[in-house]
Order: sequence, then C-alpha cells, then structure tokens
Amino acid sequence: MQKEAIYHRPKNNFAYAYDEETLHIMLQAKKDDLDSVTLIHGDPYDWENEKWNTHRLSMEKTGSSELHDYWKVSIRPSYRRLRYGFVVSDGKETSIYTERGFYDKAPDDTAFYFAFPFLNPADVFTAPEWVKTTTWYQIFPERFGNGDPSLNPEGTLEWGSTDPTPTNFFGGDFQGVIDHLDHLVELGINGIYFTPIFKAHSNHKYDTIDYMEIDPQFGNKETFRTLVKECHKRGIKVMLDAVFNHSGYYFAPFQDVLEKEKDSAYRDWFHLRDFPIETEPLPNYDTFAFVSAMPKLNTEHPAVKRYLLDVAHYWIEEFDIDGWRLDVANEIDHAFWRDFRTVVKSAKPDAYILGEIWHDSMPWLQGDQFDAVMNYPFTNGAIEFFAKGAMKASDFADTITTVLHMYPDNVNEAAFNLLDSHDTPRILTLAGEEKARVKLLYLFQLSFIGTPCIYYGDEIGMSGGADPGCRECMVWDEEKQDQGLFAFIKQLLHYRSDVPAFGNDGSFRFLESDDVAGVICYEKFNDKNRLVFTMNNSEEARSITLEALVNKKVKNLFTDETISFDNQTTIDLPAFGFQIFQLNN
Repeated sequence: MQKEAIYHRPKNNFAYAYDEETLHIMLQAKKDDLDSVTLIHGDPYDWENEKWNTHRLSMEKTGSSELHDYWKVSIRPSYRRLRYGFVVSDGKETSIYTERGFYDKAPDDTAFYFAFPFLNPADVFTAPEWVKTTTWYQIFPERFGNGDPSLNPEGTLEWGSTDPTPTNFFGGDFQGVIDHLDHLVELGINGIYFTPIFKAHSNHKYDTIDYMEIDPQFGNKETFRTLVKECHKRGIKVMLDAVFNHSGYYFAPFQDVLEKEKDSAYRDWFHLRDFPIETEPLPNYDTFAFVSAMPKLNTEHPAVKRYLLDVAHYWIEEFDIDGWRLDVANEIDHAFWRDFRTVVKSAKPDAYILGEIWHDSMPWLQGDQFDAVMNYPFTNGAIEFFAKGAMKASDFADTITTVLHMYPDNVNEAAFNLLDSHDTPRILTLAGEEKARVKLLYLFQLSFIGTPCIYYGDEIGMSGGADPGCRECMVWDEEKQDQGLFAFIKQLLHYRSDVPAFGNDGSFRFLESDDVAGVICYEKFNDKNRLVFTMNNSEEARSITLEALVNKKVKNLFTDETISFDNQTTIDLPAFGFQIFQLNN
C-alpha cells in the first residue's frame, strides 16, 4: 500500500457541504493501489458507556487520472457534525487513515479523526439554479450585427468586407442583436454573454473610458434596456463583462494622473511606481500584461472599490441584467470580490457571477466570491483530444476526470464550459477545418456537466485564427451558413433540455478509453435513466465491444431505433462517428 499517496484534507473539494443536509467526502490515492475504502464516521458527542459510537459506509471509486484514484461518498450527518476517518485496503494490508496518520486499529479518541465541525447553511456553495439549465451564446457586439448604421463610428467598413484587425470597425450594435434574437431562439440558447459594452476607445471595449455609459456605437441606455427586455421575453438571460482589473487609457481618473502626475487626486487609484509617468518602452505603472493603454486599478483603494461596486449594482438595478463575467479576475484581491458578491447578490440574489480564470480556481469558489469560472482546463483537454488529435484517449479521460475532481459537485454543475472565445482561435480552425471533429466537440461539450457556451458564428461554421482572426463579422447570408451544423447543434440542445440525463441532471463517468482505436465511451446517468456515449475520434472506422451494454435493450437516441444487445455487443463507428444509447437505469 502506497500510504504516502493517500491524501485527504477537510473543506475545499475533499470534504464539503453539497446542500444544507449533505456532505460529500473524497479521498485521493495512488492509481490502482486500493481495493476498497470505507468511511468510519460518527457524531463527536455521541458516546455510550464511555465509547464513541461509530458507523461505517463504503466509498465508491468515482474516477481515475494518470496518477490517482478518487474515492467519494455522500453522507447526511444526523446532527450536521462529523468526525471521520478511512479504512483503506489494498487486499493485502488494511489500515486506518486519520488526521494524525495511519493506525492498525481505529483509535478510540475522536481527536485523532478528521473534523467537519458543523454544516452551516451559510457556508454551502450555492450558484443560481437557472444556470444549470442554461446554454450561453457569446456575442462580441462590434461584430454580430449592424442594425442602426446611424451609429457607425467614423471609418466604419462595410459589413464583412475585409478581415478583422485590432483597429477596424464594422458597426455592430444593440439593434443588430435585437434583429437576430430569433436566430438564437431557434438554435435553443437561453443565455447571452456580451463582451464589454461600456464606452471605450477600441473595437473590443476592454479599455473602458466610462463604466456608467454605453459605448455610443452600440446605442444608448434605452436601446440596451429594450434589448434586455426582448431577451427576457424570449427566456434569455443577459450577462455583461466587467473589466475591473484595469481601465482604459482615456478613463478620466487616469487622464487626470497623466496631466497632474503626483499632484493628481487619483494617483492612488492606480499602481504607479515612479514619476514622471512613462508608457514606452514599458510602462512604469502596473497594467494588464504590459499594455500601457490598460492601467491596473487599485481595487484596495476605498474610492476605487466604491466606484466599481456602484457600477456592479447600477447595471443590475437599472437594467435587470442577470450576471457579471469578471475579466482578469485572478489579479484582483479576494477582499474586493467578497464585497462584490455581497453587493451583486443584494441587488439580485440569483445573479450569476463568473470569473475569468484559466487555472485551478478553488480559492475563488468557496461560496463567498464567484459562482463559477471559465472552465479552461476542460477546454484545453477537449481541444487537444478532439480538435487537434494531439492527445491519447486515455490521457483525455485522465484530464477530464481530474477536472471533475478539482471542484465540488455543486461547483461543477455551474462551471462555464467553453470551446473557444474572442481570446482563442475558433474551434473549426483548431480542428483543421474538419467539421466532423467539431461535431464531436459539441457532442461532448453539450452532454457534459456544467453550463456550456457557444461562441457566435461557430454554429454556422465560421472559422478564424487567434485574435483578431476569431472576431470576424457574423455571417448572415444563409447560403454561406452551414445549415447542417446548425441543425446538429440545435438537436443536441434539444436533448440537453428534454433528456434529463443528457444535461446537468446526469452524473458523468468514463467507461472506456482505447488509445489504439482513438475511441472513448462514457455514460451520463441518474436514478431513472442512463445514456451511453461511444465516440470514434479517429480517421478510420472502428468496431468496439462494450460490457455496459451486454444483454441490454436500448434506444439509439439519434435514430430512435430500438436495439437488443446479447452477449455480443459490437458497435460500429465510422470515422469521427458516434452513437448514443438510452436505457433505463
């Protein structure tokens, strides 16, 4: 037994409150080392005849990565308190693992055991329920639709007439979004994530000039109010982008600093290292990356904090938006985000708070800051395996299993799962223009746990490289749209909303991953239903056998055909093909 590989630590993702009555407890061990794990548990104050009353509960191996196995159990403590340890066995040796180490027999003293002192309802991570049934559609407003040419900035180009650059404009606006909302309804999305809409100098608007004003190229506040109302009429939520890590060069307080330097009343609004202020070759003040036009805001300064928190409250209170996506969220202090959550939730308790963080984000997902982060570990694995073919099937299974065990289940249910965005090449380009690969990407994304997001235009086959290539004008000429891809994604979204186990009402588990064949199989399941997915991520046809379907009667979800498997469960998959089987659990 590799005892040094066995790990548990209370709180975070290893022991957490799933709801107001239920604890989830996880143990990590070396891959394929342990045969069984049992939870020893009891209330710390439940004693009888000077002996602590304990109970035992078998734990389930819920997944494996390249190096580790994960064992989990769900438990409802009678009095919301728990002391616990683990009986670990590799078939030859059995040991008791506690907070103080390993023992041959279970210690009598509760002080030796791990503690979950009390399940306080206020500590339960709670994301808005509506997010779990939401599919997002990301819109880059300057490039989605030009509905009001009278708003065009000077030098606006004809829609889609040339390639996008960091500086050109095509006149996208709010009216252009309103004009095309029925396209989104037909597709089946019910949430829109807008990149920044506030007054800014650039076409991307991440260099804010005024956080309280709409950029005039998009319209005015009344047009935006109409847009939100039209979205809500159609059951579509609206999320805005908050760029609070940095402002733009033309933000009035920074302009005051440039003019007055050390005598400016706003000098402490930014992280200035020296005077006179220099922008080249590198700025002598903190910025986003080294972009001199994006000076970093000092969110620890009371006046800055008050201003930004007022912004957060204003757009919810005045325009009834449903969420905030937080740009460069990991570079802002945690204290600010705690206050931000208080302000946002007081204005709208079920508002969604989404952080842009590209790495392990557990410190922000304790229930006191964000409801979710952009799930780039998921994105990276999906792109490497399906789009690029640069990852083995087993490595992909390891990656996704690790992603699922990085966070508590209630965090995963609200995770923002994207395949691409305005910050990355489009998935069709990443997939080498092979739409069969893109279909597998969408099938996996839209059947996974969390809240998925589609980048505008991907649904009709748009391609494009890294920024600015991924920011082309939306193609509205139906003859130039891939209607087959649109219909495919629409069908998947129908399954996500109408087949409970397909979406967030189903747990996820890999069944097989075949490196030679390039095939993965996984299942989504709940108490009533079970879906088995088989996917061939290779350029050659494959035939596989799957033990999970032996002697089962199933329905092919896409063809509606009923199939009765006997003990020979051969499944034929064309190149980049798939089959989904539905059966009762």
